[in-house]
Amino acid sequence: MNTLERLGLPLLRRLDPEVAHGLSIRALNMGLAGGAGPVTSPRLTTTLCGMELPNPVGLAAGFDKNAQAIPALGRTGFGFLEVGAATPRPQPGNPKPRLFRLSEDHAAINRFGFNNDGMHAIADRIDAARARIPVGLNLGANKDSADRSADFAQVLERAGAAVDFATVNVSSPNTEKLRDLQGKAALYDLLDRVMTVRDAHAKGTAIFLKIAPDLDGDALGEIVEVALKTRIDGIIASNTTLARDGLQSRHRDEAGGLSGAPLFERSTRVLAQLSKLTEGALPLIGVGGVGTAEQALAKIKAGASAVQLYTAMVYGGVGLVAEIARGLDKLLEAEGFETVAQAIGTGRDAWL
Repeated sequence: MNTLERLGLPLLRRLDPEVAHGLSIRALNMGLAGGAGPVTSPRLTTTLCGMELPNPVGLAAGFDKNAQAIPALGRTGFGFLEVGAATPRPQPGNPKPRLFRLSEDHAAINRFGFNNDGMHAIADRIDAARARIPVGLNLGANKDSADRSADFAQVLERAGAAVDFATVNVSSPNTEKLRDLQGKAALYDLLDRVMTVRDAHAKGTAIFLKIAPDLDGDALGEIVEVALKTRIDGIIASNTTLARDGLQSRHRDEAGGLSGAPLFERSTRVLAQLSKLTEGALPLIGVGGVGTAEQALAKIKAGASAVQLYTAMVYGGVGLVAEIARGLDKLLEAEGFETVAQAIGTGRDAWL
């Protein structure tokens, strides 16, 4: 964390969270935070679904919803980025306030509701950014859409050529009935449409599915069955949770999805279950509560090929990204791993 970031973070935390987030995007684009580029080493370099990653630490969707800071984020140390979610038409999202800091819990609750500038503006920005690291787009559906499955395919058709991967987000809790698309029949129909578009218009774009952390074993089994049948490229575990176990903050009962430190154990258990169910047939990306190098390695050892973070930067700044990547390199070396890939799944049973 540089001096400007060290001074700026306490000031940002005095502001409304959504206002502070907007200012952080501006600060990144002004060069007031960040670094020289992705952190990398022979031990950190890895491959994910054909994408060469300088390191396995990625940005989760939601931080750069409108693809406004891709070049700046590419300098912070990340090995890959995910922007969005994007919907076919621009939409304002849910009424404000809709983002809450839970400082005592190192967490956040949001109920944004896919607020974004729409697929055309976002795709154009991604295309113009010409990032040095892989960039993906989180696909969403408009709140008032008559056919939400078609929305996902439509966004991919428009933006697929500009990105390295696309994530089908059916697990946000902030769009009414969106999570219903995680059911077996609905999910198969949705993914089949998306893969048809991928094969016709966005060849080479990896397709991931992002799931909720609140699913039981039977539901996870059905998701894996559909994922394998539709030939998607990987699964991201997980999105935010509706659970509120053990929270201390006065905002703990706000509606929306909980992210940050309290999500770590729940999401890692889901990740380990998926790892056992897939047995290496599908790469997994671990998300939820990653704020240290130790937690990044725990996700990898639970079965993840790569990890993503977002909420931890609210409390640790963007300088945390390089810190985690460098720390992960040292931990891998200390445990005798010559590459990230060697560590994948080696500690899975501890989470089952």
